[in-house]
Amino acid sequence: MRFKIVLALTLAFTLAGLVIANENYSSELENDTQAIDTKLKLSKDAELVEMIPEIVQEQAKPTLKPVTTTVAPTTTKATTPKPIPNVAIEPRMRNGVTPKNMTHNFLQRTGALKASQDFYLGELGFDVDTDNGYDWSNNNNPVAPPNTPSHAAGGYTITAQRLQQIRSNLMYWYFDQDMYGGRGDYQSDIHASMTQLHKNLNFRLPFFGFIYNYTRLSLNGYLEFSDPPEYLTYPLVFPIKDWPKRRDPAFIGIWFSKCRVGRIYPTDIDQRTPGVYFRLERDLITRTDRFGVEVRERTMWDIREGVVGAETFIPKHVVIATWKNVSFAGGIDNALYRTNTFQMVLATDEVYTYAIYNYDLLRWSSNTEAGGDTTTGEGGVPAFVGFNAGNGTRSYEYTPYSQQMVIRDLTGRGWGNGFPGRHLFRIDEQILIGSCNKDIDASHLPLTFAPEAGNMLGGTVVNITGPCFDPKKRVTCHFDTEDVLGTYVSTNRVICVQPFLKAEGWVRFEISIGNQRFKWRGKYFVETPALATEKIFFETEDVHQKSPDQIQISWDPYNLTSNGNANIMISLWGYREVTIYPQLEYIDVIEAGLTNTGSYVIYPNNYINRNNYNNDLQFGFLQINLTNPQQYSGLKISPTLWSRPIPLGWYFNKQWERKHGLRWPQALCENWMRNDRYLRTFTGDLPLCPCTLEQAVYDKGRYRPDKECDKDSNPTCLQHKNAIHCVVSGTPVAEGAEQQCCYDRYGYLMLTQDQVWGSRPRRNHNLGKMPWNEAGKVPTLSNWFHDMRPWYSCCHWQQEQSVNCETFRFERRPSQDCVGYQAPGVAGVFGDPHFITFDGTQYTFNGLGEFVLSRSIAADQRFEVQGRFEQVPKNQYGQVMATQLTAMAMRGNTTTTIEVLLRPKFARWRYALDVLADGRRIYFDRESMRFQHFDGVTVYTPTYLLNQSQVVVMFDSGVGVEVVENEGFMTGRVYLPWTFINKTAGLFGNWSFNAIDDLVLPDGTIASVNLNNFQQIYYNFGLKWMLADRNIPGVGTALFSRENGRTASYYSNASFVPNFTKEPQDFLPSNRSYDVERAEELCGESYQCRYDYGMTLNSDMAHFTKNYYDSLVNIRNLNSKRIVSCGVLETPRFGRKLSFDFMPGAKIAFECDEGFVIMGDQRRECMANGLWNVPEFGYTYCLREVFYTRRVAFIAIAIIVGVILPLMVCIVCGIYRFRQKQLKEDPAWQMTIPRSRASSRSNLRQLSGPDDDSDTDATGTLKKSRSYDKVYRTNEPLPGKPRIDFPAKKWDLDDEDVTSSEGSENKDTKVASDIEYVNKTGDKPRQMGRRSLRDNSGTDHDQHDEDGTAIDEPAQGQEHEEQGQAHDTTNAAYHQPPSPETDDERNMPQHSVNLQRQYSPTFSGADSRNSSVNYQPNAALQNRFGGVPVLPNNTQFFNRPPSNIPAGGTGISLRQANNGAPQTTTAVPLTQDTGLPSPPYAASPTPSVQRSTEV
Repeated sequence: MRFKIVLALTLAFTLAGLVIANENYSSELENDTQAIDTKLKLSKDAELVEMIPEIVQEQAKPTLKPVTTTVAPTTTKATTPKPIPNVAIEPRMRNGVTPKNMTHNFLQRTGALKASQDFYLGELGFDVDTDNGYDWSNNNNPVAPPNTPSHAAGGYTITAQRLQQIRSNLMYWYFDQDMYGGRGDYQSDIHASMTQLHKNLNFRLPFFGFIYNYTRLSLNGYLEFSDPPEYLTYPLVFPIKDWPKRRDPAFIGIWFSKCRVGRIYPTDIDQRTPGVYFRLERDLITRTDRFGVEVRERTMWDIREGVVGAETFIPKHVVIATWKNVSFAGGIDNALYRTNTFQMVLATDEVYTYAIYNYDLLRWSSNTEAGGDTTTGEGGVPAFVGFNAGNGTRSYEYTPYSQQMVIRDLTGRGWGNGFPGRHLFRIDEQILIGSCNKDIDASHLPLTFAPEAGNMLGGTVVNITGPCFDPKKRVTCHFDTEDVLGTYVSTNRVICVQPFLKAEGWVRFEISIGNQRFKWRGKYFVETPALATEKIFFETEDVHQKSPDQIQISWDPYNLTSNGNANIMISLWGYREVTIYPQLEYIDVIEAGLTNTGSYVIYPNNYINRNNYNNDLQFGFLQINLTNPQQYSGLKISPTLWSRPIPLGWYFNKQWERKHGLRWPQALCENWMRNDRYLRTFTGDLPLCPCTLEQAVYDKGRYRPDKECDKDSNPTCLQHKNAIHCVVSGTPVAEGAEQQCCYDRYGYLMLTQDQVWGSRPRRNHNLGKMPWNEAGKVPTLSNWFHDMRPWYSCCHWQQEQSVNCETFRFERRPSQDCVGYQAPGVAGVFGDPHFITFDGTQYTFNGLGEFVLSRSIAADQRFEVQGRFEQVPKNQYGQVMATQLTAMAMRGNTTTTIEVLLRPKFARWRYALDVLADGRRIYFDRESMRFQHFDGVTVYTPTYLLNQSQVVVMFDSGVGVEVVENEGFMTGRVYLPWTFINKTAGLFGNWSFNAIDDLVLPDGTIASVNLNNFQQIYYNFGLKWMLADRNIPGVGTALFSRENGRTASYYSNASFVPNFTKEPQDFLPSNRSYDVERAEELCGESYQCRYDYGMTLNSDMAHFTKNYYDSLVNIRNLNSKRIVSCGVLETPRFGRKLSFDFMPGAKIAFECDEGFVIMGDQRRECMANGLWNVPEFGYTYCLREVFYTRRVAFIAIAIIVGVILPLMVCIVCGIYRFRQKQLKEDPAWQMTIPRSRASSRSNLRQLSGPDDDSDTDATGTLKKSRSYDKVYRTNEPLPGKPRIDFPAKKWDLDDEDVTSSEGSENKDTKVASDIEYVNKTGDKPRQMGRRSLRDNSGTDHDQHDEDGTAIDEPAQGQEHEEQGQAHDTTNAAYHQPPSPETDDERNMPQHSVNLQRQYSPTFSGADSRNSSVNYQPNAALQNRFGGVPVLPNNTQFFNRPPSNIPAGGTGISLRQANNGAPQTTTAVPLTQDTGLPSPPYAASPTPSVQRSTEV
């Protein structure tokens, strides 16, 4: 009995040992320290070199040395292990490396090495420098090559034949042995009791939006990146909806089903050990060793040719995981032979990741847990094939194979690289299939194609995969409204060349096969030519000049073909609009046969003799394509490269010169102006430009950066020199126009009225206007035809001050100033969460779910912005009873719905935010796709960001939404134009500039809450705006798309109770005072920041809460600040302004060009009230000098004609009337004609004779002279008045003077009156007559000495000495004023001079008309001469006595006589001989000192 028990136990242990050995995939030697008997003719090791027939045939090639070892098939059963003979054990080396003689014999016996007598393993006991002896010809060699990566220069170079040889196998390499006695790639640690093994990758592996540096290799047919769920429910559904309550693993599943290691038959060709293999090859880009090079090249070309869009991919790291002969779990022992073999290859450059699924053998589909039977593994739910992103996000199931009965067809489908059973995918961000699928049918099947965007002009080669193609069936590609035929490449690929599309943005892209309908569909992005990916580069700006010498261009030759010897053609195309249909026309061949070197120089002089029929084309494009594409690619189609729009002056200038003359730019400009004046006015619908750059940047709803002049991406600003940034209206206005606003370095608006580089509104928006196929509405082309083209002919090719350029600037495309600009209202949400309404109300509301942030209540202008709030992650103390913003959804009236979602933490390595347009993800990492336009909405990300962390959404109505993410914390801001005042509701309140009505409920009532009471806000206001799965009156319906079936109720929880306490010191325990202090330290005065830190203990969240709060407050302050602007002050034509400021206090001066005269005010000032000062001399303008001269002449003539002539007519008429009146009264009356001084002298000369120049006539009467001063006084004193001395002055005589020979008929009876000059000012007497006094030599007596004393004025000490002295008349100097004859005296004899020195009658002071008192000859001390002295003082005497005094007489000074005793004077009657000078004397009488009282 005991024997039976012992025997049973022995058998049981033996059987258990066999099972364990089988489960542990043990087929290695029993003892690796024992020597292998080289005399054995057949062993298990010998079976490992069995090769499939195809490989044997490859080895027979003469270029490769064939293997001479021949192994016969074994008949030994797998369950009967062969005994290993005992041999002597050689001692191990200290480093544990097998001795080289043992390794040599082992590798030679297994066929992995070829025998070599001088085989050397290196200093370490194995070959570290060479792979001598390794059989590279055996692609299924079970022994790994030398695992010695090398990066040294000059390494291995693979040949085309070798590359073709290694790519001829479906399966990649996997080894169960290595050259050093190890197990190679075989993972012996994976077995039934431990189904997964952790693997460190030590590089970044992007997968489904996330990024990992590790993986877990599972026996169950997948690579996972997180723990699998505790239990599985079949059929499997991913992602797990109950996440995070249940684990939702991220995995790459090639055969997601419970497996176990199977067995192989001894007769199997491939005798490699069943189980799981894993191989990792890193840093392949720089590897130069043979195996590294072959892995890189094979993987690279398999992916490039197998996946569309991977033409430039180079793998950096490769992971090869192989499941060989695995069976299903739960089956019986015989089921171990029912196995599947499949392989997963992952290749990545740490940005893009591709997966290759190779299905070699599939004999079972489901495990017993999934309902499969225990024998065949059929009948249950088949394995899951696909990808899961994990964390409850998204998944991709490979239909129709995954979990379907047709899963067995995976070995005969796919056709990747021509292999049935190979399926390729791109898996880094989205899952894109790279192999065909013929077992699926539906009305809308996903189409994979690349590139997904192309230039509107066409020529983009689109590679398409999805359905399995048949070369006998026609493939039709439908781009928007255009159809083209496809070109068959392989079962897995068809090529279609995009035609010329008059469209922009996302359009439909569909294909049909044969007579089938268009059921394979996708979305294709059409790039406008101005914003398309630039593929032809201009090295300089010469192409924009009127007549450059040369134009240098370059391009990437690999965009055409990888063959550097291919021939290409460069051609020129142009565009025009002369009918309703736009015309893109061919012009000329620039170069017909050029080698594809990537550069070329165009010489415009080579085309001066061209005479094109379509020389009215003024702008166009360069095109480059292959001349014979079939020679290089085997296809008749060629990719096409297009340049950006360029002017064609460099090509047509000579033709235009022959057609229009030397002034052809003027002719082109005037033709354009003539046509443009017939078109409608478009500027009235455009929004006004902001006054400053800051305002323009924060007007998110109406303006976006202009790609042609962007301070962040393109600061060149070719057409706007001196500008640092320009913005354009985000969407076309109703008529399709576009506003442009450019700003200088000081942030002020630049105007065309000031300079040629100013802002220019555009008749056509770059995005065009529906319908795009009509002239004037084509994207970019119509914009260039109507707005860009004339700028070259009118301004760029002419002078800035030319008439055409100023007409273009001032009349046709004038800038609109910012007067009347209204900054938008701003509201925002941030933190966990905090709100600031449009009217500035601040409050905190921690709602959980989806809520209405803002919506319009007006029926004509609809918009809605919604937000999703989820609970904040746990902190070290547990749950956080607060929420944060994680998603926003928005839509206009009939626009596309846009969603912006916060990505999970480990999925933000490349993109921080997900953007969905109508539920489809869109990305902005390509330069041409930074700005994407949809129906009624434009979405863009700033050009300086690559991680999609800031998204701006612009609606046609002017509403803008900005979403910003930092470190996983999100904020949302809404910008509204003033048209929405009193038309909004939601959590952002009613915008009415009145905070009282901010908290409006859906029913229109105003909630009465305390803003400091978070509980009241939560229940009485916030929850009222929660969205549900149904439509709620006044609230609406949620706009969010429902990924993975998650509805609004999944996110909403009305029973959630957040923290209602405001300050951390009030809701944190007393033992956490450090957290309170930390909150104060981080946040300062911001209670929102303190609240967030106290709730989450996350300093990043507190920091960004404060940052978002400050930013929002600053934006609100900026937009609420009124900017006063005086607006446009027009620059005068043919002139310029010396500065361009238009803010209050600015003083603008003007200048005119040469040849022009400035008219009007030369300087204007901007007043504080926003108005320019009123011009004093008229508005400023520049007038040509010739016109100015004419104007002055005309004005003078007009004054003469309009003023002087009428005045003369009036005078003549008056004189005539007066004469008629006098003649009527006295028929004998004759008009006395006033005589001038010259005529008086002439008359006197006539009276005296032609040779008589004396002052008296023959009767001794003074001749008549003119009167120059009518202020006359007498010498007669008045009673009671003081006596005043006045200097004498000579006066002229008038008509009634008694001394005149013509003055009166009763001259004998009249007496002359004395005249006095009254000095009322007290100043020194001065000469009042027209002549200055001169001595005999003609010297003026009002001159001064060197010391400043007047020459004729005696010194003060001499005045009394002169009084009473008698002056000899011979020595007295008479200072006579110059007469017309004075100059003649100098040339006459002395006696003639003395004779001509006679008294001039003009110096007589007698004037009876102005004397109020008659002369009394008996008056005491009265000057009997009656003349007024003209000398400065009264002490000077004339040197000529009166006529009644002898020549030798002595004169007595009158002043002396006055000072002396009274003297009796006899009155002498005034006659011709008394009181007046007589003709015989040559000198004038001596004046006397006169005293009189003012009359």
